[in-house]
Amino acid sequence: MATAERQEVRAVAKWVRLSPRKARMVLTHIRGRTVPEARTVLAFTPRHAAREIERVLRSAVANAEENHGLVGDELVVSKAYADEGPVLKRWKPRARGRIGRYQKPTCHITVVLSELERAPRTRRTQQQQKQPETTVAAPTSDEKAEQRRAEKTEEAAV
Repeated sequence: MATAERQEVRAVAKWVRLSPRKARMVLTHIRGRTVPEARTVLAFTPRHAAREIERVLRSAVANAEENHGLVGDELVVSKAYADEGPVLKRWKPRARGRIGRYQKPTCHITVVLSELERAPRTRRTQQQQKQPETTVAAPTSDEKAEQRRAEKTEEAAV
């Protein structure tokens, strides 16, 4: 039985001036979601990383539509990760002629989209299509009262 390979499309943003740890916090929210869900999550996430990740997601969807002929709304974020980039080292003058060193981290954000897995459709037989739903109507309060009276008269007769 041959399995069809899912087509994957990716987009990478390199040297993003953002800490990889902060980017990973947002990426965990969109991993495994469909593209429309991921866009909604990113739109309502109040972090700077969400804006950068949203740009990468838009780029990946555009790659899928233009280069591979896929429909953007039918894709899933299969992988999303942030790798560490080079760290910019900067210096700041401090008291008494000293210097204070601080670092500006960068990261490389990668988003991989794949096609949504769908279960193969099976044809229904005529019997399956024509089977009506079996529902039982609940008794009304008058019918319940009548049943109780009938039960009481039977108990009194015994």
